[in-house]
Amino acid sequence: MAISDWPEGERPRERLLAHGPEALSDAELLAIYLRVGIRGKSAVDLARDLLQRFDGRLQQLAEASMRELATVSGIGTAKAAQLKASFELARRALTQEMVTRDTFASPEVVRRWLQLKLGGRPHEVFMALWLNTQNQLIKAEEVSSGTLSQASVYPREVVKIALAHNAAAVILAHNHPSGTREPSKADEMLTHTLKNALAMIDVKVLDHFIVAGNHPPLSFAERGLL
Repeated sequence: MAISDWPEGERPRERLLAHGPEALSDAELLAIYLRVGIRGKSAVDLARDLLQRFDGRLQQLAEASMRELATVSGIGTAKAAQLKASFELARRALTQEMVTRDTFASPEVVRRWLQLKLGGRPHEVFMALWLNTQNQLIKAEEVSSGTLSQASVYPREVVKIALAHNAAAVILAHNHPSGTREPSKADEMLTHTLKNALAMIDVKVLDHFIVAGNHPPLSFAERGLL
């Protein structure tokens, strides 16, 4: 049955207008974006198929390639391009917010950005968000990209990057593709090694986040691990 044949109170667009986007499921929000389904499937059915293809995880969907998206029946190149554009716009909006505001005073903005950036990565990635004296973002960049379980991060290289950006502070982050967000002993040791190395050039480590699956990113600062 087409969505237009559903009772008005059950249609995603009408529900959004009446109750706001937060009242809708991931599939319903995607359906509004997709607009139309295919023969025998509504836009909501198509959105559910798309989510199922990526294990129900929006992070994996956001990181999927054009080719991966287009392999889902009913998506095709045009809809895949629209989806990639929407996720990139979300990342850029959050990036602009971090550039113009005190990043450390807006931890939820950082968490949302990291979730979009790292949540769907299939291998471990270590990032640094370099900040100026007002804690505004100078640049966010990948310091290291590793295997499924380990990324190699060299303190000397991190210090060189900090000096190149004339950074005053940094927020570190990496993902756990396994979905377990608890920090390992190696994570804790690396954090303290980087903190001590960066302190030599007066760059403060404000936090270290671990991104793991659908869980909210874990903060080392909130855990008392810094």
